[in-house]
Amino acid sequence: MAEDPADALKERIESWLSIQLPRIQAHGGTSAIREVDAEAGEVIVELGGACAGCGISHTTEATLQEELTSHFEAVSTVTVTYPGEDDWAVDQPENYMGIDRTQGGRGGQGKSRPASDFF
Repeated sequence: MAEDPADALKERIESWLSIQLPRIQAHGGTSAIREVDAEAGEVIVELGGACAGCGISHTTEATLQEELTSHFEAVSTVTVTYPGEDDWAVDQPENYMGIDRTQGGRGGQGKSRPASDFF
């Protein structure tokens, strides 16, 4: 019985990704292959951990897209997703470490008080 081409490709990509994972983990991120369509050449990779909401995650996305399409002839399209990306902003706290996300970090009305804001 022949192995499913999608499963074989997924296994090869996961093996490759495990080599790349230390670079992603070094920045606090995680990654997983969520879907592989060998016939269409499509791969869906999910980035999580610190990658979700990271300011340079677009660079990681571009690198994954470039690397996967160049290393695997069967891969033509790579889509990068994030866990809960449709509702991530809803789950964010109103403030993070005392910095109000809605008022530019100032709280209140976001107005500056130069005489008292600095030491």
